Amino acid sequence: MILKDNYNGALQKPIHSGFGATSTVQDVIKGIDLTGKTVIVTGGYAGIGLETVKAFVTAGAKVTIPARDIHKAAGNLKGVNNVTIEEMDLMDPGSINTFAKKFLAANDTLHILVNNAGIMWVPLQRDKRGYESQLSTNHLGHFQLTALLWPALKKARDARVINVSSYGHQMAPFNFDDPNFTNRGYETLQGYGQSKTANNLFTVELDHRGQAVGVRAFSVHPGSVIGTDLGRVAPMALFQQMGTHDENGNIFPEVAAKLKNIAQGAATSVWCATSPRLNGIGGVYCENAEVAELDEGNIEHNYNDPLSLRGVKPYSVDAENAKKLWVLSEEMTDVAFPAN
Repeated sequence: MILKDNYNGALQKPIHSGFGATSTVQDVIKGIDLTGKTVIVTGGYAGIGLETVKAFVTAGAKVTIPARDIHKAAGNLKGVNNVTIEEMDLMDPGSINTFAKKFLAANDTLHILVNNAGIMWVPLQRDKRGYESQLSTNHLGHFQLTALLWPALKKARDARVINVSSYGHQMAPFNFDDPNFTNRGYETLQGYGQSKTANNLFTVELDHRGQAVGVRAFSVHPGSVIGTDLGRVAPMALFQQMGTHDENGNIFPEVAAKLKNIAQGAATSVWCATSPRLNGIGGVYCENAEVAELDEGNIEHNYNDPLSLRGVKPYSVDAENAKKLWVLSEEMTDVAFPAN
């Protein structure tokens, strides 16, 4: 078998999936049977995570949702069958260990892992190790979780790991010299951007290491989605800076009209997790239920037009960066992850 990976964007080309920006989870899950499949979705109790869980359950899967807020999760998932809620905080390594141990005691196989939970544009916060919160939550916690669940992913023999990234990776490459803003002033957009770049680099290297044992990885830009609470703590000045909101803090109607709804926002995660069109492909950054283009300065971006916010930067699929981040992530989490 010839193994192919996405080092340096080698596979980063659209495959003509037949879907697009307006496609919904219902569109991409049509005809997919997940009966007997075991799935984990972090943050699967709000926003696009909740919509992702509902799609998997509808297709027959059994889904476990690790949640920081058990009560909120129970309320939001009321009436959804075949789900199990367990406590876990991505900024607390001990809670990740506890969750993984409990899951593996009850399940020896994991077919789909969606690393969906995340925080965005928060003020400077640090976990108990001193790590910046967006990096800790969006990347390091998911790196640790994936490493601990690796035996179950391998046993599936045809597993997929989905890392929910963002166009926000274009805000910053990964800063290997000072990832935790120890020696530089904190800028929340830089912190968010590097955490999303980390998601992409993790995907590239995870797929490179995992495909020989039947595990493929994908990173996802959900699109600009209305109705989520992801940006709930971001100062309005940031949105005004990007030109999406007026001086009174109201989103411009012409911008709102172009945003995705939640069912559209969850479509790419579900497509990456289930589509047979992606068999033999991995390590790629996807958007609009399609493999994204490599953005080498050839794409014009305009925050007033969310559909123009597309493409993946070469630095976030760079082979050397991906290898370097893997080693750093092992050191920062104190978790060995040979992935073989």
